[in-house]
Amino acid sequence: MRSITTFHLQYAHRFFGFKGEAQYLHGHTGTMTIEVEDSINEGVNMVFPCNEIRKIAWSVLKNFDHALILRRDDPLLPAILDVYERQGIKNGTPQNTMVGCAFKTELAEAHPHSRLVITEETMTVEGMIKITHELLKDKLNIVKITFTSGDNVASEEFAINGTVDRCPMCGVALDDKGFCHKCGYRQKAE
Repeated sequence: MRSITTFHLQYAHRFFGFKGEAQYLHGHTGTMTIEVEDSINEGVNMVFPCNEIRKIAWSVLKNFDHALILRRDDPLLPAILDVYERQGIKNGTPQNTMVGCAFKTELAEAHPHSRLVITEETMTVEGMIKITHELLKDKLNIVKITFTSGDNVASEEFAINGTVDRCPMCGVALDDKGFCHKCGYRQKAE
């Protein structure tokens, strides 16, 4: 069975080197749906609490919300960083409350204090799915991600690598020591 959670993201980007309207800096409202699959957890009668999926995924996805997403080789990137430096906002401001966890992968690098994500490939709906799966695959049993942005839609299905040990009291994933950080449950040693 699956638990399904949806996110809405506002972001700006451009397709550097593309011949068409998308070569200009522009913004989107994107909708991402993440489907998590596992067995029904006895005691709480759910696959995975959707609010926990939301919390885990949002810790990463909020880096993309109200952010500028540019390819690393885009000549706009140094200009943007220079302007941010001169304005004193490159390292954030007290008004920047959407700070996610910084990350760096082979596909993308997040600079949350600058509201900037630097990608290795042009940011398309397909690219957003690849980046999201890479960042969350070890935290959630993701079987499908769908991302819609404007008229563009992409979807990809994934094989899961087993199950996630979850708390029998609240359904949240247990840490590597068998502890639930939400309710305090501790798994007995076998």
